Amino acid sequence: MAPSLLHHLLARAGADEAVAVVDGAENLTYGAFRARVAALSARLTALGLNRGDRVAILLPKSIRECVALFAVAAAGGVLVPIHPSLRPRQVRHIVGDSGARALLTDPGHADGLDGALDDLLGVRILTEEAAAVGEPPLVPGEPAPEGLAAILYTSGSTGLPKGVMLSHANLIAGTRIVRTYLGIGPQDRILSVLPFSFDYGLNQLLTSVEQGARIVLLTPRLGDDVVRALETHRITGLAGVPTLWTLLTRAAPHLAKADLSALRYVTNSGGSLAVPTIARLRQRLPHTAVVLMYGLTEAFRSTYLPPDEIDKRPDSIGRAIPETEIFLVTPDGRRARPGEPGILHHRGPTVSMGYWKRPEDTARVLVPDPFPPDGAAPALVCRSGDLAVEDADGFFRFIGREDAMIKTQGFRVSPTEVEAALMETGAFRAAAVIGLPDPSLGQRIHAVTVPAEEAPATAEVMQALRKALAPHLVPRSIEAVPALPTTPNGKVDYKRLTAERAAAEIRADG
Repeated sequence: MAPSLLHHLLARAGADEAVAVVDGAENLTYGAFRARVAALSARLTALGLNRGDRVAILLPKSIRECVALFAVAAAGGVLVPIHPSLRPRQVRHIVGDSGARALLTDPGHADGLDGALDDLLGVRILTEEAAAVGEPPLVPGEPAPEGLAAILYTSGSTGLPKGVMLSHANLIAGTRIVRTYLGIGPQDRILSVLPFSFDYGLNQLLTSVEQGARIVLLTPRLGDDVVRALETHRITGLAGVPTLWTLLTRAAPHLAKADLSALRYVTNSGGSLAVPTIARLRQRLPHTAVVLMYGLTEAFRSTYLPPDEIDKRPDSIGRAIPETEIFLVTPDGRRARPGEPGILHHRGPTVSMGYWKRPEDTARVLVPDPFPPDGAAPALVCRSGDLAVEDADGFFRFIGREDAMIKTQGFRVSPTEVEAALMETGAFRAAAVIGLPDPSLGQRIHAVTVPAEEAPATAEVMQALRKALAPHLVPRSIEAVPALPTTPNGKVDYKRLTAERAAAEIRADG
């Protein structure tokens, strides 16, 4: 019988003696994995976790985090993974917004919160792994596959991260679809460098477990850290965002001499990959398939470009993934013809349940199917907000985002959140944050500011920003101007700011 709930993946995967997870010098077999998940889920149940309760997980990429993810699901809870680089106020927002009953963390991260959760009543901080042994108590009536399994927080246009609700069925479909078009099987050894708070990173773990494969955890500091892990563990699959491929092709000298003959495929998502970077990657990995993908947390994955299509369509985001239909809708509500721009819509089993406690935002993204298949029951599709063009062969090309979100290093960044941190420094009278094209980052964060009369030095401002923001949110550059341009209704003219600076950079490069 096929698994229907997240924790069923582990229950049915891999022989007890097979290695499931490698974390540095520590190996975790599937048998030990199951035992540790059972113990922690038993502890959570004993502490009073009820079915559907949210449990936040703030841990570095580790075996402990893998155990926590499956244990929360096995205990009937809803997992809320938090990126370990987030600052206390961002962690507080996620824990408070999700209504988490508990936070699974370690002593270092607990101390680093600096009391940020102290006034959130009912939140229990757990820093020790389960002491209990044996199977978790049976909880009557397991959730339906359509029930809530996880909330993944992603930045929104309001400036505060929004929780995307994913069902067990969403997550199971994601594993099934990805392993189908990548051909992942029990023999694979997958290198995991992406955080499990990303749907992309979480899917790697779930897909590896579903197939009884081996996943190797790594938090790299240098490009050669990745190369050595690929070589040492005879890795067959690696997923990354554009910054990783730039790092490997420009700042990993060991790549040229490493034996990476086992590396069967690499995949990219989280932002478009520059054509020169693709060329360098293929040159350095001539026997490795390069699979380009496009997706969004609200629908997980939408398209992929088969490796044999890269030469013909180097700027394409590919065609629809299995079990999924992708179509474009014009501003006047028609289905776009080949070559005609439209907003990308996604129909299929990975369409999420919407945003946690945000029905209005959900209604903007999950919309009634404008072109329902004949005889199909009414359903919702995901309206991505991305402009794209489809060619006559069913391949799509990304044009740009409909909204002002910045996509950098695989993260979606709200300008509002960065602007708030800039203004809190007291150094500016006004600030506008935009994304400018960058071959290695996808987009880089650029701040256009009107300085205060007695502004502190730039070094002091940057120091304050690094304390307040996660690394990927810190602007790469801060520009001072006398005044910000505005639209006729008085709002900051972001389009003008972006267009002028992008054009200036093109002229400078030319």
